[in-house]
Amino acid sequence: MKLPQDAYIAPEKLTRYLLIKRPIGDKSEFLKRAGYTIDNWERLEQDIRRQILLNDAVSIERTDYGEYFEIRTSLTGPNGIALRLRTVWMREAQSGITKFITLYPDKGRTT
Repeated sequence: MKLPQDAYIAPEKLTRYLLIKRPIGDKSEFLKRAGYTIDNWERLEQDIRRQILLNDAVSIERTDYGEYFEIRTSLTGPNGIALRLRTVWMREAQSGITKFITLYPDKGRTT
């Protein structure tokens, strides 16, 4: 199934989490390999919408808060390098709003 193109992607998720060096669970170095930095965080948001949300999402869990989905695909950055990754999304049970939760390297995928 496809998730909505207007799914909510919190700017803080990109600018205060994914693109900032963290001592544990750092994803900024992974994203930097494709040319994403804090200086072009808007490009990351646009590319998530244009490249990732076009793919089918798979339901992975249901909780009282909502249903979680995963999209496994590649994301080609501003420098032309493609990263294999997994993104996690949630459709809130109460509001029905679909939100971006996180992304991480897809280490289990070889093609």
